[in-house]
Parts: sequence; structure tokens; C-alpha cells
Amino acid sequence: MQIISVINQKGGVGKTTSAINLAAGLSQQNKKILVVDLDPQGNATTGLGLSNMENSSETIYGVLNGTKEISDVIKKTQFENLDIITSNVDLSGLEVETADDSNRAFLLKAKLTAYLNNSGGTYDYILIDCPPSLSLLTVMALVSSNSLLVPLQTEFFALEGLTQLMKTIERIKVSLNPDLSIRGILLTMYDKRNKLSSQVEKEARDYFNEKVYSTVIPRNVRLSEAPSHGMPVLIYDKTCPGSKAYFSFTDEFLNQETTIGSAA
Repeated sequence: MQIISVINQKGGVGKTTSAINLAAGLSQQNKKILVVDLDPQGNATTGLGLSNMENSSETIYGVLNGTKEISDVIKKTQFENLDIITSNVDLSGLEVETADDSNRAFLLKAKLTAYLNNSGGTYDYILIDCPPSLSLLTVMALVSSNSLLVPLQTEFFALEGLTQLMKTIERIKVSLNPDLSIRGILLTMYDKRNKLSSQVEKEARDYFNEKVYSTVIPRNVRLSEAPSHGMPVLIYDKTCPGSKAYFSFTDEFLNQETTIGSAA
């Protein structure tokens, strides 16, 4: 069972879209998936058809403030094999509330470990959708994860932001989670008519080599429409370019398992 954080400290890079569509793609391949919405905006929650306005003790906030266990707050989505722990705006207060707790970076890891030890872990993957910042919540996700998936928009400042993220990851590896690795970088919002998109792609591939997935996610209206219907684009419109790209990305993601397995 793998815990993978979908992370980029910049907002609007296709992070939540990638998290929920990878989750949907994997669940359609008979993998059991738990999405943990760790963003106070709760976009992964609404994007999978649940409300981000409900009682906050039934969310990831209830788990992290100590009033609930993970098993109390897992909710079924309308999609088979796909469960979620929802989030809402109350989560944004956690940083202040835990200011005196020297172990606060390990709160999420401790809860997940306890849950997996007690339940035997019925999921193939736990995907954590991180907030768009390098805050305490993001650090919690980094400490809890085996690996990271980094959506990178093919736009001007993208690589600059990535360098900052890399520094944070290195710091976390040194002090809190030595086994953390980058599973892959997914290029998003790709516009083939735009020369800048292909320049950023080239720079990313030159710098990160095989860490960059060969699938690129195009700019696509359907991708931005789907969340308002409370469903991943893979289910909302299976045939649009965005869906085709996420189906292809899911296959590539699963093929990594075979490669990782044979390398081990």
C-alpha cells in the first residue's frame, strides 16, 4: 500500500484535478483508493461529489485535532472502489491550534499508521491532495508519504516554483522522512499552440529526465467543467482530450509499479 501526496505549493496548477482523476482512473482498474483532502478549500471533496460545508468533526480536521480516528471519517463516494476523507475551511485553523505541539508534523502520519495497523490497510493507494502552500499541512503530508506526484503547469514561473519545492523536500528528507522520493512530475495545462508550453516541457525533461511522465495533460474546457458536476472528468466525459490524457497517465502510473517492482 502506497501513500502518495499530490503536491505543488502554487495554486491553479491542476493539482486537485490530477488527484481526483488519478484516483478515479485507478479505481476503474479495480484498485481500492482513499483520497485524503488536506486542503482547507475542500476542492477534492466537492470534485468527488461531497459537501465541504458539513460538520467539521467528520473531516480530516476532526482527525488531526484528536477528536476522531481515521476509520470514523472515511466516506464512500458515488464511485466504486473510491473513498474519501473530506475537508473544510476549519482545517485552516490547525496551524495556530497546534502551535505548542512539538510533534505536530507527525500528527497525520501517526493517525494513518494507527489506522493501517488496526485495519490491515484495505487500500491499494492513499492519495493526499495537499494545499497550495508550503504550510504545516503540506509538511504533514510529506512526513506521511512514501512518494510525491508533482503536477507542473507548462507556464513561465513553473520551474522557479519547483526549485523551492525541491528545497523543502530535501529538508524534510534530512530531518523527518528519509525515505521520501519523487515518483514523478506530471505536465499540466499544456497548450500545443503555445511555444512556451513546449519550452517548459523541454526544460523540465532536460532537468528531471525520466522523472517527467511522458503523458501531458492538455488545457481542456471539460476538465474545468467536471468539478462543478461533482465528478472526475474521466466519468463526466470519457472521450474528451482531458479524459484521454488522464486514462493514459493512469496506465503510465501503474506501469511504474512493474518497473519499481522489477528494480527492487
